[in-house]
Amino acid sequence: MERCWILVGMMGSGKTSVGRELAHRTGRQFVDTDHLIQHQTGMTVAEIFDSLGESEFRRSETEALRSLRPSAAVVATGGGIVTRDENWVEMRRIGTTLFLDVSWERLAIRLRRSRFRRPLLASDDWRDKLRTLWEARRPLYLRADVRVEIDRQSVAEVARMAHRALEAFESGQVS
Repeated sequence: MERCWILVGMMGSGKTSVGRELAHRTGRQFVDTDHLIQHQTGMTVAEIFDSLGESEFRRSETEALRSLRPSAAVVATGGGIVTRDENWVEMRRIGTTLFLDVSWERLAIRLRRSRFRRPLLASDDWRDKLRTLWEARRPLYLRADVRVEIDRQSVAEVARMAHRALEAFESGQVS
């Protein structure tokens, strides 16, 4: 049975871009949990954060994962999906998790322009918040089955690295 490949990592790590490229190169379906949530709730991520709060958004992430079945899909997740234990249960149920590991310094460079579209970074001290989030979440991301360290590689190169790492893991060549 085919199983999903689930990308986890910080906001700005490239989960959506790499996920789309990985799906394209492997013929898998692409699924984005943020889009599932928007479809299920009729609200954008920012609207959910603003009107219902982060805890309601996190609950919505869990419901999105529960709606998925093991399949030949690449699933891009939100950066905080790893903060709820029940999400790990759901991710393990449907597939293999891959951590896109990016340093917080590289993330700050990537997010400088898009920080206002990120509800958790919409403030003047966004770099401090990013560092705090990165430090708190990194141990959770390290629970993933597979890890790919990325820095300045192109989306295509990261997708190639991810594909090799996932196939090696699933064939038992990597522990």
